[in-house]
Amino acid sequence: MSKAKYVTGLRAVEELLASRSAEVRRIYAEYQTANPRVAAAISMASQAGIEIQPANRGRLTQISGESRHQGIVAEVRRSTLLDEAALRTMVEEQLQAGKPLLLLVLDGIQDPHNLGACMRTADAAGVDAVIVPRHGAAGLGPTVSKVAAGAAEQLLFAPVANIGRVLAWLTEYGIRVIGTSDKAESSLHEADLTGSVALVMGREHTGLSKRIASRCDTLVSLPMAGVVSSLNVSVATGVCLYEIVRQRALRPA
Repeated sequence: MSKAKYVTGLRAVEELLASRSAEVRRIYAEYQTANPRVAAAISMASQAGIEIQPANRGRLTQISGESRHQGIVAEVRRSTLLDEAALRTMVEEQLQAGKPLLLLVLDGIQDPHNLGACMRTADAAGVDAVIVPRHGAAGLGPTVSKVAAGAAEQLLFAPVANIGRVLAWLTEYGIRVIGTSDKAESSLHEADLTGSVALVMGREHTGLSKRIASRCDTLVSLPMAGVVSSLNVSVATGVCLYEIVRQRALRPA
């Protein structure tokens, strides 16, 4: 859980330095950069006592595994990764405190760009944790961090061995599990999304697996008025999360 990870992209690194600089182990940056934002980030890191390692563009690509690093890479020790036991503890503590939970469960997102976009929206919508399969899906990495623009370093992220098992015990805690499916008869806007909710989104192209759909208390569809039959999963996630935000604002739990 404490292995070093790399964050690339100016905006993501800036957000990290501004909010979680204590978790940054070192900064790798281009020699004699002409980019004032990179220079400002280096200055901020230096003032925070963070080690600065000069590197050329090839070395930055090698370190991060990402060619579009914008001249800066941050090495961090993540403290936001949860295993299943830690996830359960977090859920219990929040419920005991009387706080409604909002969990985002991603059933096998393959594209790291989609995962990053989902995490960025999740952070903005106040999601408490993002839950993903440990295997067979995109995980945290430089591309996710860059697209998420800092959210990947803020959100609790729980890769678990068995999504179905997690949904089962979430239900036992009284958290309603809401799945999305273009075959659902109920519309997103007809569902009661107040209180503690786990929103489950399916993978690109194929949607929710039958096994995971069977674990949901309710399946909802997004109203589609045009000629397209579905939305990109990260766009659909944003629509669903903000419907939850809207309903909570109207009817606080």
